[in-house]
Amino acid sequence: MKLNSLILLCVLTLSIFSCAPKDEKVVQSENLEQQETKMEKKLILFFGNSLTAGYGIEAEDAFPGLVASRIDSLGLDYRIINGGLSGETTASGVARLEWFLEEEPDIFILELGGNDGLRGIAISETEKNLRAMIQMVKAKYPKTRILLAGMQIPPNMGQDYASGFRELYPRVSQEENVTLIPFLLEGVAGNPALNLPDGIHPTEEGHLIVFETIWEFLAPLI
Repeated sequence: MKLNSLILLCVLTLSIFSCAPKDEKVVQSENLEQQETKMEKKLILFFGNSLTAGYGIEAEDAFPGLVASRIDSLGLDYRIINGGLSGETTASGVARLEWFLEEEPDIFILELGGNDGLRGIAISETEKNLRAMIQMVKAKYPKTRILLAGMQIPPNMGQDYASGFRELYPRVSQEENVTLIPFLLEGVAGNPALNLPDGIHPTEEGHLIVFETIWEFLAPLI
């Protein structure tokens, strides 16, 4: 009986220790390892407005989320930050960008200006702000590759304004020496079946097309 009792005591003791919570230092060490693994992955930063944020749909169904899924499926050593904010203009983007540049992005994708165009903001102001954001990234991180997403607007503000707006993106990309995505919403804009009822923001199906448009220019960089 004494032997059996001793065996039972040993079993209970082992069970208690095996079920005990991990030592705090062990947990901290594991968390640190996870953070270090995350930091080792190169960063792709999407910076834009409601299009980038995925207005009206789930974040994972917006084009930054679709890029993240493609990267994960290919086992590529990158991670994604979605810096999209609904209502963002180029002016507010300039004010907000510094916070996102605390960490160096390997690739920076700038998608802003659409709200400027819809509000009739002077093209010269939009151009100045786009250049300012590109130059801000270059000054802080010279090795970062930059993609500029071109935008177009309907001629609500007049044909001259719409033409000038369309032309500013190629001009900025050429003079700032960054890669241009000619028109982010190619094949999506103006198609009711691919946009939400507001006629501006893509549906999940629309974002799939936008993703393919972006991937064509992004894939060669990663």
